[in-house]
Parts: sequence; C-alpha cells; structure tokens
Amino acid sequence: MKTQIKTNIIGFGAVAVDDLLFLQSFPQSNTKTEVKKRMRYAGGLAGTALVAASRLGVKTAYFGIFGENELSEFTLNEFIKENVDTSLCIKKEGAKPIHSTIIIDQSSGGRTIFFSLDGFQSPHINEIPLESIKTCELIFIDSYVLDIFPHVLHLAHMSSIPVIADIESDRIKDFPEILSAIDHLILNIDVAGKIVNRKSPAEILMALGSKKRICSVITDGIKGCWYKENDKPVFHMPAFKVDTVDTTGCGDVFHGAYAAALIRGESIATAVVQASATAAIKATQPGGRKGIPYLENLLDFCSQNEHIHPREINE
Repeated sequence: MKTQIKTNIIGFGAVAVDDLLFLQSFPQSNTKTEVKKRMRYAGGLAGTALVAASRLGVKTAYFGIFGENELSEFTLNEFIKENVDTSLCIKKEGAKPIHSTIIIDQSSGGRTIFFSLDGFQSPHINEIPLESIKTCELIFIDSYVLDIFPHVLHLAHMSSIPVIADIESDRIKDFPEILSAIDHLILNIDVAGKIVNRKSPAEILMALGSKKRICSVITDGIKGCWYKENDKPVFHMPAFKVDTVDTTGCGDVFHGAYAAALIRGESIATAVVQASATAAIKATQPGGRKGIPYLENLLDFCSQNEHIHPREINE
C-alpha cells in the first residue's frame, strides 16, 4: 500500500454494490410482480460522491477496506474506470462493500433500498493515511464510518483542510462535537429535521448553525434545497425540472458535485447550483452513477437553465 498520494479530495465511508430491480409499480405484500429489468451498479455515499467529483474534473481518491471477493473486485474496477485512485485501500479477509438491492418503481421514479452491512469494515484510526490527508484539499466523509469520524476531522483541521460530510442518521445528534466541527454539512431534510427537532427549512438551518461551519445545506428532492452560509441569510435553490427515471444516488451526486465546485474555486452559491443540476441530470438515467454528467455537459445544462437560481427567503 502506498503511504502518500497527491489528490484534490480523499473520501472515507460507504461503498456499495447496487443490484437494481425495475418494476412497473411497487407491489403490495403477499403478491407477485414481474421484474422488468435488472442491472448491477457500483454505489455508496462516499463512492458515488467521489465518482461525481472525478467526472467533474477533480482528482479523487478513496480510502477503505476490501477483500478478495466478487463484490470488492467489482467496486475497485468501477473506481479504476472512473479515475478514482484506490492505491490507499487496504485488503482484509472477509471485507466487502455494502450490498444493496434497490427496487425501482417505474410508475413514479421512486425507489426502495434493501441493504446488507455484512462484511463492511471501517478502517482503524491507525490505518488512516495521514501524509496523504496533509496534501489533499478537501475531505469527504459519511456517517457509515462514524467511529473514525472525530479522528478524521481532527487530522483534517490540523492541516486546515475543510471537511464535507454526508450524514444519513440522526444518531449524529448524540455527537454534538462532531456535528459542530463539520465545515460543509449537507443533509436530507428528514434527517436534518430529526437532528434539531425542527420542521421548516429556515428553522432547521438556523438550529444547525455553528461558528465553525462554512455552510449548511438541506435537500428535499423535487422541492429543491436550502442553504445557509455562516453569517448570511437562508437561500432556496429550486430543483431543475427533468424527466426522472431513477433517483438512486442523487444525494451522493449532489455532495460530489458540490465538493468539485469548491475545488474549482466556485462560490457556495455556484456550488449549490451545480450540485443541484448534477443531481437532476443523474436522475434521468438508471443507477447511482450512469447519469452523472461530465463538466462540459453540466455547464451547458446550467447555461440553458440560468433562470433557475438561488433566492433569499424570509421566514
């Protein structure tokens, strides 16, 4: 294993193999239904975020643990195809990515995810590639590696490197020191509301506020997203209108596109616009990654939809 690489973004967290089953509509209990189509894709919060950032022109690397098995090899090969550096990864017996079966309701574009964590291993803090962290520009981490979360935050901030986090569980409210230290916090509105016990987007963002935070973002599907920079008002970014095929991975793609925009030196507002656009474009294709655009396509889409932009809200 290499001890140091030079990259823009290093990601820690969930990688998955997603087996997609496409149904005409989601079945009721105790019924039979025809599977119209099935596909296998690589996925996961961290994994898909890194692929999105890579397609949008920045150098990315993943640090995690794999084994000698079909699911691990599939995941690593997909990373290699997408120019995500895997040279930091460790191999251990029995280790596997998360394995998900995703039911796609073709009548609505919605999906239901069944996943197994059997074999998914979080790295030990002593295995974290310190020297590579010191030379990157941004860290991405998700809540699937909560046990190393504080250590990664500490290492990043010791080197003045910002951290973007994807939190899928309101368990984070039991770790207020972690929550307050995240530089860019992007949450689904349901999870965010549970964390702070608020309902309206503005109230949620105000409650999530931290002096250390650069920006908080909450996403809400077709309703768009809301964001608040440290000492600025709350803004709403409407969702882009597209023909939705599959929303799997849209949140992960949002994170990756947001991170890539920051690496390219864009403002927070532009990062939110580009993240929203990237997630919308992705939703037009099946799977968590197939529809992720490259930078040229993203910029063309944004140019054609420049009338859709963030607006300050008063609430």
